[in-house]
Amino acid sequence: MRKKIEIRPEEPQYSVVTGIAFAQVDAWGGHTRKDLKMDIIYPEDNTKEYPCVVWICGGAWLTMDKSVHLAYLSELARAGFVVASVEYRTSNEVHFPGQLEDVKAGIRYLKAHAKRYHINIRHMGVMGESAGGYLAAMAALVTAPAYDVGDYLDYDSRVFAACPWYPPTDVRAVNYPTEAIGAVSPESLLLGKNVMTNKEEAKKICPVSYVTQDAPPFLIIHGNNDHTVPFSQGEALHDALQEAGCDVVLLEIKDADHADVRFFQREIWQCIICFFKEKLKF
Repeated sequence: MRKKIEIRPEEPQYSVVTGIAFAQVDAWGGHTRKDLKMDIIYPEDNTKEYPCVVWICGGAWLTMDKSVHLAYLSELARAGFVVASVEYRTSNEVHFPGQLEDVKAGIRYLKAHAKRYHINIRHMGVMGESAGGYLAAMAALVTAPAYDVGDYLDYDSRVFAACPWYPPTDVRAVNYPTEAIGAVSPESLLLGKNVMTNKEEAKKICPVSYVTQDAPPFLIIHGNNDHTVPFSQGEALHDALQEAGCDVVLLEIKDADHADVRFFQREIWQCIICFFKEKLKF
């Protein structure tokens, strides 16, 4: 049996490039240097520019894998976006603000190479889960030039929409049974000090501390049965943004725990796609 069909191309071909070095940072106690890398999914289409979403992996700031969710990120790309997943240093390598500096370096790299990957730098968003959701929120809220260090400083790291999943947003509200346990918590390892006994210094690592009326649109996604990052943390960021008069939606997922399979259902990803299409004017 033979069949013949006619295909009229209506969508671009998408390519995946992994392990792109976007910055060099100190490593091994400052004695060596290492590359930070990203993965990019982009359309092979030089006829127009596409909005870009930067993804940030979670892992309590202790571990991360930029490539683990490429299967899902490809669905976002196929919906009409360039998608980049960026690496950042973990808290055993550097304390805050090193992680935020790394994410901002990745954003600047993408802007500097926008022509290569067909990115519209005026339509960039950021998304992440857990510790990555925290960094997504911080990347969107923290605009002080002091956090932009490294290369491509002719470009800013501003983004125009943010979608953090189950993010820690006010580490001062986290209570541990004892100060000793608090001292080895992920939040304390990020700060480099016990967040339970250094509340004022802990303020500087809290996304709620950086909310202003100029914040970009936010879609916060959080499960109401989260045993790792309480749902109240998502509520705190939502309430702060709403009080400031910002564009914010808190999407509460019934019965969902931390990193629950519910977050990886098509219904959720369709909500994310609709959010970025609307807010990035695509």
